[in-house]
This record gives sequence, structure tokens and C-alpha cells, in this order.
Amino acid sequence: MIACKNMPLLSICIATYNRAPFIGETLQSILPQLDDSVELLVVDGASTDDTEAVVAALADPSSRLRYIRLPQKGGVDQDYDRAAQEARGEYCWLFSDDDLLKPGTIVEVLRRLASAPSLVVVNAEARSADLSELQQERVQPATVDRTYAPEALETLFVDTANYLTFIGGIIIRRDIWLARARERYYGSAFIHVGVIFQAPLPGAAIVVAEPWIVIRYGNASWTGRAFEIWMVQWPRLVWSFQHFSAASRRAISRAEPWRSPLVLFLNRALAAYSIDIYHQKYAPLFTSARDRLMAQVIARIPGALANFGAVLAFRLFRPADKLFQVNLKQNRYSYRRVVARLFGGAR
Repeated sequence: MIACKNMPLLSICIATYNRAPFIGETLQSILPQLDDSVELLVVDGASTDDTEAVVAALADPSSRLRYIRLPQKGGVDQDYDRAAQEARGEYCWLFSDDDLLKPGTIVEVLRRLASAPSLVVVNAEARSADLSELQQERVQPATVDRTYAPEALETLFVDTANYLTFIGGIIIRRDIWLARARERYYGSAFIHVGVIFQAPLPGAAIVVAEPWIVIRYGNASWTGRAFEIWMVQWPRLVWSFQHFSAASRRAISRAEPWRSPLVLFLNRALAAYSIDIYHQKYAPLFTSARDRLMAQVIARIPGALANFGAVLAFRLFRPADKLFQVNLKQNRYSYRRVVARLFGGAR
């Protein structure tokens, strides 16, 4: 464990599990930007791959990097909470284990922290998993910095909640994090959203419009649980904020999105919904025979056909939704991949 000599202003906190192929590049994008006011903390949830060796190779006495290996896997929410507890900085930046910081990012962040906000949200650009292709210039649509007073928490929620599903842009005062309820959000996959929006922040929140983060899009570790996360866990979290209006919560997510035939169809097109998923987890959610029949029919639509229909619809009616179109292209039901396999051209 490498200790910093002085108490830092900012702790960049990374929770990781089995990301050895990516975390080295992430750390290398951060380490050259550190000074005595910033530490880098990695909490490893008992990885079984080479994560420890990758981090150890970068942890020399001058690196300002600390590494904590947990005895067992706790889950992403618990591990980020543990990182915040172990951090020494006044602020915690909850950063992801496979994304990158652009050069100059930390200088810009420290400049924003000089005004002592409660929260800073840093924008990102989205690139392909190999970083070669820019897929969206700004994931959070703001083009100018915005400041939200404590009484504007609901507006902040509407403006940023969808972006905040990417944990890497969150910088929060550590004392606020530690003072709030956290364990109730274990298992949600979005503990940070629960901590931020459970009550008004004591000070201002700043949204930084410039995309200083590079997201490795399509590389999420929970892709195999996408239907459960987006159909059940995320809506449950959003609708738990009862101090926000129903309209504001609905702007982020329906309370029960799985009731919508269109939503189920899109999940079928994304290879996130199948007849097995229906039988294993979601049949009990449907209370009427009509809804159960609808859900089963959609689950049996050929995946490539659903994918083709969704791709066509988004090109015609929602061409600006680039990231969803990327999701349609990058799953096993991609009609292009299916056609290529049929004709012997798949990679």
C-alpha cells in the first residue's frame, strides 16, 4: 500500500473486479496528472484474474496510488462505499475501472472544487470498446457548465440522472457521502444515485459540460444482467425518490417499464430478453393472461428480425440516439452479424 504524505483534497476512488485487461490503461491515464492534493485509490473486490499484478506494477513510492484488496467479492455498490470510507480526501471521485481521463482533467476539476461545491458531475464522450471510434461527443447533453442550488435538486435529477448511470463522472464531498444512508442501495448497481438524490445537498452542484472522460462504451461488466437492471432495479431506485414529482421520475424511467410491449420488443432486439428470462424471472410480474401472452409472444420473436426492425425504426425516427444504435449493433442478435454468419462471413 502506497501512502500519500499529505492529506489530499481529492481521492479518485476506483472499485474493480476482474478488469485486468483494462484497469492498467485507466490508471496510466490518471497517474501522470496527480500531485500532492490528489490520491488514487483502488479497491479490488477479490479479483481472480491479474488485476492485483497490473496495479502493483504501477504502484511505486512516487505514484500516489493505494491498493486495497478485499478478502471476498462484495459487489459494486459495497466496494464503492468501502472506497469512500477508505479515502483520505475531502472529495471522492467515484471513477470506473475501464474508462480514461483526458490530459488536463484533474487541473480542471480542482479548479471547480475551489468554490467548495457539494457535487461535481464531469461530462464524458463515448467511444467504442477499443477506443478507436467516437460514438457520442457528449453523453450528458449540456454544452455549457451549469450550477444547481440545493433547492434545485429535482431539476438536477431530471437533467442528469440518466447520465449518472455512468458512475465515472461523480465527484462528491466525502462527508456528505458518509453522512447519508448507503446500505439500502447495496445491490442496486447505482449506490451513488441513491446517495446523491435521497435528500437535498447542502451546497451547490456543478455540471461540467466539457467531456473530460472517455467512456469505453459497451464494456459494462453487468451486460448479462441488463434486463434485470434496467427493467427492475433502476426503475425501483428512480421511483423510490418520493420527494420528486411523478412527472420528474417518469422523465427518467417508467415505474414498470416491462409492462410496455415496445420496451419488451426493444429488449428482445438487444438480446436482453428471451423466453427463458420470461419464465425464470418475470412471469410472476404479469397479473393478467393478456399481458403474459403479450410478453411470451415478444420473447419468441426471432432476435435478428427484432433487431432489424429496431435499427430501421431508430434510423428513421430517432437518428440522434447514437448510443442505443450502437447497442443494437453490438449484440448477438445484430441482423448484420446473423446475415454474415449465414453466408460464412462472420468474424
